[in-house]
Amino acid sequence: MSIRKRKWTNAKGVEKEAWIVDYLDTKGTRRLKTFPKKKDADQFAATAKVEVREGTHVADSASVTVKQAGAFWIATGEASGLERSSIDQRKRHLKLHIEPFIGATLLSRITVPTAREFEDDLRKNARSQAMVRKVLGSLSALLSDAQERGLATRNPVRDMRGTRRRGKDRQADKRQKGKLKIGVDIPTRDEIKAVVGALAGRWRPLLITAIFTGMRSSELRGLRWQDVDFGKGEIRVNQRADDYGEIGRPKSEAGERTIPLPPVVINTLKEWKFACPRRATGGHDADGNPVKELHYVFPNGSGNIESRSNIIKRGFLPAQIAAGVAIDTGDKDEQGSPIMAAKYGGLHALRHFYASWSINRPRDGGLGLPPKVVQERLGHSSIVMTMDTYGHLFPRGDDADEMAAAERSLLG
Repeated sequence: MSIRKRKWTNAKGVEKEAWIVDYLDTKGTRRLKTFPKKKDADQFAATAKVEVREGTHVADSASVTVKQAGAFWIATGEASGLERSSIDQRKRHLKLHIEPFIGATLLSRITVPTAREFEDDLRKNARSQAMVRKVLGSLSALLSDAQERGLATRNPVRDMRGTRRRGKDRQADKRQKGKLKIGVDIPTRDEIKAVVGALAGRWRPLLITAIFTGMRSSELRGLRWQDVDFGKGEIRVNQRADDYGEIGRPKSEAGERTIPLPPVVINTLKEWKFACPRRATGGHDADGNPVKELHYVFPNGSGNIESRSNIIKRGFLPAQIAAGVAIDTGDKDEQGSPIMAAKYGGLHALRHFYASWSINRPRDGGLGLPPKVVQERLGHSSIVMTMDTYGHLFPRGDDADEMAAAERSLLG
C-alpha cells in the first residue's frame, strides 16, 4: 500500500494536485482512491490496511447502494420463508423511510456519523420515536445481510446503538409510551361485564374466548376445532393466521401453549359448534352435493379464515357501543344526538384484560397467578417481556393490611 502525490494541469491551464492511495484489496485487485488532502489519504490508508488484513475491506467501486442492498435483503427474507406481512413491512420501510434519505448512498460510505444523521433526519421529518426505532432496526438488518454477502465492511447502526445506549433507549421508549392503565388501555371489570352482557350472534363466542383466554387475534383466526378439548377444558394454540389469511406457526416457540378454559367459554363454544359455518372440502357426496366440514372455530360465512378488520369493525367495536363502553366523538347525528365511538380500538385490549385478570388477587376478582404462569398463558417469549408490560399490575404485597399482619407476626 502506497500514498503518492499527483499533479496535473487541467484544460483551463490551472495546476491541480491530489493524493492517491494505491493498494490491493482482499481479492488481490489493485485499487486507487483519490483524496484532496494528505491527511484524508493517510486516514483511509490506515483503515484500509487493517480491513484488508482482516478480510473485511470493500472498495467503493465494489460496493452497492443502500437501495440495491435493500433488494438483496428482501430477497433473503423471501428465500428464508418469512411471512408475507414481514416482507411487506421491509418493503414499506425501504420505500417510505430509507430510500428517500440514503437510498443512493454506497454501503461503503455508511458510517456511524452517517447513521446518526439518518436517525436525526427521520425525526426531523415527523417520524415517531417508535417508527425511528423500527426503521433503524430494518437498516441494521439490511447492513448485516450485506456484510454476509461481502458488500459491506461493518454495521454502523449496530455500533451506534451499542450497549452504551440500549438502556437509555429502553427508558426513553418507556417514558414516551407510559405504563398500561386500567380504564385507558385495559378494560375495567365493569366494562368487561357490560360487553359480555351485550354480546350476541356470531361474534359472541369469539369475543368471549378472547376475553377469557388472552389469545392474539391471529391465533383466534387460525384456531381449529381439533385444538379445542372440551373433555380437559383447554385450548391448544398450535398455529395462527396472518393478515393475508395464510397459516403459520405462532410468533415464537413460547406461542405454542395450552390455555385452560373457564366454564363460560366451554359452554359458549359447545353451543357455537352447532351453528359454526363449515368449509367446503372440494368433494361431493353421492347426490352431487358439496361436502363440508367443521374446521376453523371462528370462520367467515363460508367456513374460511375471517379477516381481522371484520372482527374489529363488525364485532368488537359495535359490541362496546351496545354495552355503553364508548366515548363521545363531539359530533352529532341528524337528530342531534351525540355520535359515540368504541372506547377501545383494537382486540389487543382484551388480551390486556386477560393479563390483568390473571394477575389480580382472588379477593379482587382475579386468578392471582404468578408471573411465570402469566407468561406461559400469554405465550410471551420471555418473562422479561411479561414484566416489562404488566409488572406494575402485580400486587406489591405491602399494602396496609399485609403490613399490619407482618408487624404482628414480627412483634408478637
